[in-house]
Amino acid sequence: MSEHCLLKVKVVPGASRDNIAGWLGDALKVCVRAVPEKGRANQAVIALLAGVLDLPPTAISLKSGAVNPHKTFLVQGLDAAALSSRLEPYSR
Repeated sequence: MSEHCLLKVKVVPGASRDNIAGWLGDALKVCVRAVPEKGRANQAVIALLAGVLDLPPTAISLKSGAVNPHKTFLVQGLDAAALSSRLEPYSR
């Protein structure tokens, strides 16, 4: 059985650049240039997370919050400890 975990994300669409801004409580704040139309911002978040986590984009899927800035993503291929380790640089 493959490893997986859930990641809570607060998305800020229409930002000046794509980046991870750090943590807001238990959610990762992710800024993307894409606008929140037709799933573009969600796809941009998936692409950014895939790059940061060194996973293929297909390993990350939107679990809830399609039309809400507060989202939950399913990350396959990493357990909670590995996910936390890869996101450690954004904790400061």
